[in-house]
Amino acid sequence: MTRKKRAAIVLETLDRLYPEVSVPLLHSDPFTLLVAVVLSAQCTDERVNQISPKLFKIAGTAAEMALLDRSIIKDVIRPCGLSERKSTAISELSKIIMRDYNGLVPNTMEDLEALPGVGHKTASVVISQAFGVPAFPVDTHIHRLAARWKLSDGSNVKKTESDLKKLFSIEKWNSIHLKIIFYGREYCPARGHDLNKCIICKTL
Repeated sequence: MTRKKRAAIVLETLDRLYPEVSVPLLHSDPFTLLVAVVLSAQCTDERVNQISPKLFKIAGTAAEMALLDRSIIKDVIRPCGLSERKSTAISELSKIIMRDYNGLVPNTMEDLEALPGVGHKTASVVISQAFGVPAFPVDTHIHRLAARWKLSDGSNVKKTESDLKKLFSIEKWNSIHLKIIFYGREYCPARGHDLNKCIICKTL
């Protein structure tokens, strides 16, 4: 079976299972989404959603966060792990957003990736979900499933992103990356994978 045919089966299945999708991280605007994605590094969405409202209650804007002592940010987000690194990034990126972007989260990949603690995947999530710009964020779920479904060779995340962008139409990028994540968690986990319950693996 060709990659194109595999991709078509994947798309049809995901669209049927998940007709509507939204980012699983609690947020209300581009800034809170950006902070939530920074917090999600090596942390579950469930844990982030337990912690981020506590942080946003104290400082829900770049202006408020920039004025907040970093030690307070660190204490609040400690349960998310990597609190030293994440609190520094959140504090610094808030100050840069205030200084260079009039308090508004920048809406280009280049500017987002230049912010502290914001890598390519984080920038891709924000650009796609906050601003509607087509992007294909590749997290561990997507990288793993793309290899398992033989949509990419799994050599590296950058190659996976490139391969998936070629296989799926640009207007699908912003939704399908979320659908793959949801499917991976529900039907196609890394461990304890039950082929009888996994529609895509059973079909491909």
